[in-house]
Amino acid sequence: MSRVSARALDEAIAWQLCLDSGEATEQERHEFRRWLGAHPEHAQVWQQLAGIDQHLSAAAPGHARRALLRGGGLRRRSLHRVAGNPLALVLAVGLGLGLLAQQRPLGDYLADEMTTGGEHRELRLADNTVVQLNSRTALDIDFDGPQRRLYLRSGEILVKTGHADSRPFFVYTDQGRLQPLGTRFLVRREGDATRLIVLESAVAAEPRSASGERIIQAGEQVRIDRQHLGPTQAAPVGAEAWSHDMLVADDMPLAELIDSLGEYRSGYLGLDPALANLRISGVFPLNDSDKALAALPPSLPVRIERFSDWWVRVVPARD
Repeated sequence: MSRVSARALDEAIAWQLCLDSGEATEQERHEFRRWLGAHPEHAQVWQQLAGIDQHLSAAAPGHARRALLRGGGLRRRSLHRVAGNPLALVLAVGLGLGLLAQQRPLGDYLADEMTTGGEHRELRLADNTVVQLNSRTALDIDFDGPQRRLYLRSGEILVKTGHADSRPFFVYTDQGRLQPLGTRFLVRREGDATRLIVLESAVAAEPRSASGERIIQAGEQVRIDRQHLGPTQAAPVGAEAWSHDMLVADDMPLAELIDSLGEYRSGYLGLDPALANLRISGVFPLNDSDKALAALPPSLPVRIERFSDWWVRVVPARD
């Protein structure tokens, strides 16, 4: 799900409160329709907000929900006016937090370091360890105790360990603990699992809720859940290419490629579901998604459908 701007979220919440108040004028409804069609992001955030509102309606039906919306001053597209009504402000904050939770876990917003969609960041830590954060990554850093600890909440990091500190160094996730043995490696959260890809030297991997450590060597990868280490496999080609703003696809499903490119552009990038399982190989620039999309039609039976710079879909080629 694409990330929406804070401004669009604020405007959508204000419109939600205005229309649900039961006091919206015809002129305001006309202004709302004009706002909804002014930008693809407006339609996206409104659709997401509607889904949250369904849950809210179930939790506060009938007169209770209407009481939350009552109080006047809700018809302008600004949360400053909403702030004057404490009950309405509670509703607005709840809607906003719900929408943020749909896009990524709320805990990510409490992390020491966080990147947004399409953003990369490089950190040099006190021991000269270099950590690169991929798009939509949340990371905690704790060097205050007897260990040097990183905790990856979500996303992906590329770590090159430093040696200016003698304390043990560990990377933790919800699924396990990783101890680099003087090395360079990737750690990626994949839903309820963690993937470790070792680029240089070796890493000791251990699941969180089971005993048994395994050494993963350079050129190898392993998938980790709380109870198990999966089989050791060969590392994928170009796993670290994102750190150079490139994406290497090796027989990749088209749906996965489009999701990755969508992280690096503003607006909506969609794919016709009939094309999801097409496979593609190649090297694509993450920082120029239009160029990457232009490379698809020569290789696949697809065409690029553009409604605007902000609304693009990959659809089947015409006969």
